[in-house]
Amino acid sequence: MKEQKQGRTRRPSVVFAVSFSIILLLVFAAVFGGETFQSISNSLLSFLEIDFGWLYLLAMFLFVIFAVVIGISKYGRIKLGPDDSRPEYSTASWLAMLFCAGMGIGLVFWGVAEPISHYVNPTEGIEPASAASAEFAMTSCFMHWGFQPWGAYAIVGLGLAYAHFRRDRPFLVSSILIPVIGKSENSILRKTVDIFAAIVTVAGVTTSLGLGCLQISAGMEHLFGIPSNTTTWLIVIAIMCLIYSMSAVSGVDKGVKRLSSINAIAALVFALICFIVGPTLFDLNLFVTSLGNYVQGFLKSSLDAFPFGDNGWLISWRVFYWAWWIAWAPFVGMFIARISRGRTVREFVFGVVVVPALLSMAWFAVMGGMGLTFAEAVPLELLQELVNVPENALFAVLDSNALGTMLSLFVMLIVIIFFITSADSATYVLSVMSSDGEKSPVSWLKVVWGIVQALIAIALLVAGGIKALQTFSIAAAFPFIFIMLLACIGLIIDFRKDQSAISAERACCVSENEKSMIID
Repeated sequence: MKEQKQGRTRRPSVVFAVSFSIILLLVFAAVFGGETFQSISNSLLSFLEIDFGWLYLLAMFLFVIFAVVIGISKYGRIKLGPDDSRPEYSTASWLAMLFCAGMGIGLVFWGVAEPISHYVNPTEGIEPASAASAEFAMTSCFMHWGFQPWGAYAIVGLGLAYAHFRRDRPFLVSSILIPVIGKSENSILRKTVDIFAAIVTVAGVTTSLGLGCLQISAGMEHLFGIPSNTTTWLIVIAIMCLIYSMSAVSGVDKGVKRLSSINAIAALVFALICFIVGPTLFDLNLFVTSLGNYVQGFLKSSLDAFPFGDNGWLISWRVFYWAWWIAWAPFVGMFIARISRGRTVREFVFGVVVVPALLSMAWFAVMGGMGLTFAEAVPLELLQELVNVPENALFAVLDSNALGTMLSLFVMLIVIIFFITSADSATYVLSVMSSDGEKSPVSWLKVVWGIVQALIAIALLVAGGIKALQTFSIAAAFPFIFIMLLACIGLIIDFRKDQSAISAERACCVSENEKSMIID
C-alpha cells in the first residue's frame, strides 16, 4: 500500500523560485499597470464567467455530491494514514483550525453586508427591499457559504491527505494527480501544478489580507476616529505581520491551533450575544426558513444558469464566488490535509463539508437577521451607501444596538485574530509548497513568505490594485477545475486499489487460519 518515501529537504525548491518570480511580476503589473492590468484582468474573468459559468456551476455541484457519496460509501471507513493511526488533534481543535483557515475574515466582512446587498439589489424578477428580496438574500447567502465551498476544499484536502498519509507521496498538491498522470517527481506537469498552486495561494491570500486590513481600519475609524488611510494601513499590516510571522515560526501546534481555538470561542460568544440582544425569534425563523429554502432548491439553484433571462446577478455573485472558492482550494485544502491525519474518510467528509457549512449558515442567520431588521428601519439611500462600502456595514448595524460599542470592539478583536490565523495558515502552506512538500519547513522560509505577503498587501492597497489581483487570481485558478475533477478520478482509482489490497490481506489471513486449523 505504500508507494514512495518522501525525500526530506530543508532548501527551497524550483517551485519557490518560479512562483516567487511570477507573483512579483504580477504584483508589479497590478501596481504600475493601473487601468491596463485591471482591464486585462476584468476581460479575462468576464470571458471565463460568461462562457464557462455553466462549468463552474456543474463542477461545484459535482464536488459536493462526490464528497458526500464517498463519505457514506464503503470507502468511508478508510483511514487517512495507517490503519492503526489516531487523529493528531482533538475534534474541537481540528474543526476550529479548518474553519478559521477556510472562511476567516470573509464571514465577518460579508455577514451583514451580503444580505443587505442582495436585499437592495436582488436578481431579476424580484422587487428590491421587499419580503421576497429578503428571503432571496438569505437563501443566497446560505448557498454561497454553505456546502459548495467546503465541498471544493474537501476534494483537494481529502486527495492530499490520503496521498500523503496513506500512500507516502510528497505533501504537494500535484500528488493528488499521481494515479492519473504517473509518479515521476520531475514531471513538468506536476511542477506546473505546484507552481500554479503557490501563485494562486499568494494572490488569493494577499488580496484577502488587504480586505481584512480595510475592515480593521474601518473599525478603528468608526470606534476611535483614526482615519483609514495609508499610514493606518501600514501600521496595521506591520503589526499583523510581526504577530502572524511569530505564530507561523512557532509551528502549527503552538501557533495556528491556539489562535484558532481562541478565535472559534470568541466568534461563538459574539454570535451568541448578537443572537440574544438581537431579533432572537426572527433569527430562529430565518435560519429554519432559509435552510429549508436552500435544501429544497439545492439542485435547481446549483445548476440554474439563467439561460432565458438576465444572468448578470448570477455571474456577479454566484459564479464569482465559485471561482473564488476554487482559487482558495489549493491553500485551504492543503492546510486541512495537514491537520487530518488519522481521521477516517467519513469523519473527514462530515467534519469538512457538513459541520462548517451549518456553522456558516447559523452565523449568517444571526448577522443577516440583524442586518435585515436594520434595513427595514432605514432609508434605501443609506443601504445603498453601505452596499458600496461593505466594510462599514457591520459597524453601522451594530451601532443600532444598545451594546453597539462593546460589540464593535469585540468584533474588531475577532477580525484581527482571523487576519492572523489566515496569514499564519497561508505562510505555513506556502513554505511547504516551496520546500518540496516538507511538512516542517525552515523558519526563515516562513518569515520570508510572511513579509512578502505583508509587502504585497500594502503595495496593492496603496496602488489600488487589490481588486485587480483578486480578479486575476480567480481567472488564473480556472485550470484547477480540471485538476480537481482529475483528483476525484484519482481518488476512486486509489480507493479501489486500497479495498482490493485489504480484501486480499483478509483472504490471506483466513487462508492462514484455515491451514493452522488443519495442522492442529
